[in-house]
Amino acid sequence: MDVTDRQRLEQLLLTRHPCVAVQTFEEEYVLGLLSETAVERGWDLWMWTVSHGLRDGLLAGSPSVPDTEHPAAALFLLGRDRRKQGIYVMLDLAGHLKDERTLRVLREAIARLSEGGSQVVLIDHEEKLPDVICAIAARFVPSLPDDAELEAIIKSTLRQLNSEGKIEVQLTRSDLRNVVKNLQGLSRRQARQVILDTVCCDRRFDATDMNAILAEKRQALGGEGLLDYVESPVDLSEIGGLTRLKQWLQRRQQCLSDEAAAFGITPPRGVLMLGIQGAGKSLAAKAVATAWQRPLLRMDAGALYDRYIGESERRLRDALKQTERMAPVILWIDEIEKAFASAASQSTDGGLSKRMFGTLLTWMQEHTAPVFLIATANDIEALPPELLRKGRFDEIFFVGLPGLEARTQIFSIHLKKRKRDPAKFDLAALAEAAEDFSGAEIEQGVVSALHEAFAARTELTTQHILDALKSSPPLSVTMAEKLEALQEWAEGRCVPAD
Repeated sequence: MDVTDRQRLEQLLLTRHPCVAVQTFEEEYVLGLLSETAVERGWDLWMWTVSHGLRDGLLAGSPSVPDTEHPAAALFLLGRDRRKQGIYVMLDLAGHLKDERTLRVLREAIARLSEGGSQVVLIDHEEKLPDVICAIAARFVPSLPDDAELEAIIKSTLRQLNSEGKIEVQLTRSDLRNVVKNLQGLSRRQARQVILDTVCCDRRFDATDMNAILAEKRQALGGEGLLDYVESPVDLSEIGGLTRLKQWLQRRQQCLSDEAAAFGITPPRGVLMLGIQGAGKSLAAKAVATAWQRPLLRMDAGALYDRYIGESERRLRDALKQTERMAPVILWIDEIEKAFASAASQSTDGGLSKRMFGTLLTWMQEHTAPVFLIATANDIEALPPELLRKGRFDEIFFVGLPGLEARTQIFSIHLKKRKRDPAKFDLAALAEAAEDFSGAEIEQGVVSALHEAFAARTELTTQHILDALKSSPPLSVTMAEKLEALQEWAEGRCVPAD
């Protein structure tokens, strides 16, 4: 049976730890746990804040002890007091401990109260306790709400909103499970606020609110701009070719379920997509999120690096930690070689890239949160060889130039996007003319032809597109040697995506 927060905290108090340190943004939640324990055990509960001083924590509206607003005065009183066994809670005390006098009086109060079986509980929003206090303090970290508690929070919040003014709720049991899944990683207060923010505008709550919930969740978790939430990923049907990649994704879509886990299947952890620029790697990363119905986070690798020593590593750790809190999620690192290029060669940055790369590899190997990693890369030579080792990714795909059938699909997709009927165009001629063109170059050909047709005040035709293709040679011509070497390297090392 899982141990609850209440049981874990009570165990720390019963085993007579002289001081318990709690770093949390959920102050009210922890105070509630302490109150329940104090009432059940018949203990006193005293609480100090800089605004009210020392007062009884079990009696609402109880008067403060005079002249105890300064922490040193309150602690001095507690160190001399002979009250019965109790819990003495100090809120936001860490910042005051820079004062040597307050720190000294705290140490004396902890020692004196522990003699009578009492304990000091320090609740702070940040973790900056002096080393001498850390040495004697037991840490308590409140857990995040589980699925059952999140569901209860959703229902109670919706009931409260409905009591204040009628709201319309249309959720199937499956929709409710998805909402719960997408709220995982938030605190109780944050989860409740996300629901409030989602419902407040239209007084409705239904399956169409998923994107809004994810956007609110991303904002609630904060961060330093390292992770971008991609709100509207494309569908797999909007990508031409990549047949093998699509089949691989479709076969593993059901592997994310509880039924698959019970069957003994480990959820897939990630894929690496190597290949030619513009061939559809980034588009495929977005499509996975739609196919698997998971939110997509894009890591801005360029924003990881900081001029201060140690900050870049911290930024990466924080980004990965935030990704885990957003789970279940798909993490997309685009052009991963640019972030860790120096790790593949003799480093000129003091070993920073190697340390950053080591942090990423450790996380890839050890993380347990349901995060599926998609990494895309254009330059094979810049990739550290450790990244290509078997077992790092579930599969390594090579995304090459589209074949004839794939080019036909790509033309059809981009014509439909621009409100044109593909049946009115000679797709076979277009696909033949676009040999050695990437998907991005084909799209650009259609766009360029549209501009020409619009300038001539005529409707778009097959000839317009053929002329646009002829006027712009593809990358495979201008960089033929490099692309040929890339294809030779991939043969036998990667699975063709198409």
